[in-house]
Amino acid sequence: MKILKNTTVLLVLAVILGIILGMILPESLMNVVLIIKQVTGQLIFFLVPLIIFGFVAPSIAQLSGNVSKLLLFVFCIAYLSSIGAAFFGAGVSYVVVPMLDIPQLEQGRALPELPFQLEIPPLMSVMTALVIAVFIGLGSIWVDKAIEKNEAAERLGKKNYIKPLLNQFQHIVLLLVKNLLIPMLPFYIACNFAALSYQGSVSAFTVFLPILVCVILCHYIWLALLYGLASANSGKNGWQVLRYYGPAYMTALGTMSSAATLGVALECAAKSPILDKKVREFAIPLFSNIHLCGSILTEVFFITVVSQLIYGHMPDFGTLSFFIVLLGMFAIGAPGVPGGTVLASLGIVISVLQFDDAGTALLLAIFALQDSFGTACNVTGDGALTLITTKFATTNK
Repeated sequence: MKILKNTTVLLVLAVILGIILGMILPESLMNVVLIIKQVTGQLIFFLVPLIIFGFVAPSIAQLSGNVSKLLLFVFCIAYLSSIGAAFFGAGVSYVVVPMLDIPQLEQGRALPELPFQLEIPPLMSVMTALVIAVFIGLGSIWVDKAIEKNEAAERLGKKNYIKPLLNQFQHIVLLLVKNLLIPMLPFYIACNFAALSYQGSVSAFTVFLPILVCVILCHYIWLALLYGLASANSGKNGWQVLRYYGPAYMTALGTMSSAATLGVALECAAKSPILDKKVREFAIPLFSNIHLCGSILTEVFFITVVSQLIYGHMPDFGTLSFFIVLLGMFAIGAPGVPGGTVLASLGIVISVLQFDDAGTALLLAIFALQDSFGTACNVTGDGALTLITTKFATTNK
């Protein structure tokens, strides 16, 4: 059937099938689902550092001009977008949260224990892969410059041999994404939603529906703002990027991980006629790890909800502003895995906002309810920032 060849349709079907299976499967069969989820998840997250290195290093090596300035620019706009989204979410929450009747979150069913655990540790962490890729990419550029100036000719020779190797490795990674990662995603997503449905998280979602709808609307407003700014900055229609992001958005909804969605995001960005190939292959993997606008917006919004529910009041704006500035920094180093943003920030949640065990537990619980939507916002927003980066790279060659 032709319809099953459409990635977006496959992912939607995986979500629906997963929810249904979680509602009807007995504990014995849920073990099978959890085993599939665990094995496919291990393989997907094993590939993530390879994807990051395989795309970032050769893409940086192919760039010309002031690459250091370009890297600084990328980090700056990712940080500004993240804290901008957080301040926007805080502003909306101060208006909306006092008007809502916030319910208590009920404990769901526990997942059955797996009969075995298959551990496939990645060769390196996501951030290690990112740093190594940046360093090797920069090193390759500096080797080119040294060869052009005839510096250290006896050691470097007359040709940069690193670039062809990086390009070949990128091609290998691309084949792994197309032939292994993308076919596995529907199974991983279906199992993920089956587990959520089995635990009762889907019914909890409906209990918190007014809050979640408000947060998701904030995501869409922020994405509209990002793509509007990107269009104005580049002089090109941002819709020519956004229109291709459907599969990446749906994948992020299912995986709840920017890292696991990276292969699909690269495929979506490659379809856009207005993104420079060299820039997108360098920027998309980088933004997937440092641009977490949706997750930060959501965390700040839910912090006000939890504070109102547990402590009877929301944090004062000065304290929350200080928290947001720090949160933007922590998010840059947060792993692109489910719940990575809130887990990375628990230290400042406790120290700056003075949350106790009950507050942090509730924050983790309700954040998990929408984690997929925050991740989808992160991934989709990367396209807008890549368009802005394309314009910056073009004008600063």
